[in-house]
Amino acid sequence: MRLALEQARLAEAAGEVPVGAVLVDHGRILAATHNAPVALHDPTAHAEILALRAGGLQLSNYRLPGATLYVTLEPCIMCAGAIVHARIGTLVFGARDLRFGGVRSKFALADSDLLNHQVTVVEGVLGDICSAMLQSFFAGKRNAGS
Repeated sequence: MRLALEQARLAEAAGEVPVGAVLVDHGRILAATHNAPVALHDPTAHAEILALRAGGLQLSNYRLPGATLYVTLEPCIMCAGAIVHARIGTLVFGARDLRFGGVRSKFALADSDLLNHQVTVVEGVLGDICSAMLQSFFAGKRNAGS
């Protein structure tokens, strides 16, 4: 999760919402990514999606069974769906996203019994640090607009 936080800091430095993700498979880091929708002009360029894409390329497979995805913020429903489709084994996230969370806060897609794959979900890892980073980022945005 500390590497995901480093990625979130890179996102913030680039003017993106500070979210970072790290994809690990059997102890090997496949991807370390951060949000980039502004830079890439792509609404799907969330840290999780970029990590899944990079991981798929690394393993030459769109399925990533058994892999663990670490993310600083609870994935949205788009990302949660992609995580299920990729057959990620475990999702570890820091802070809940009370507005858009697709894993715990608004929806429970990743481990839903309605789907053909359930992801093991671990939440709250370094959550205070992840939350503080996001709160600081948005407070800065609000103050800049004043």
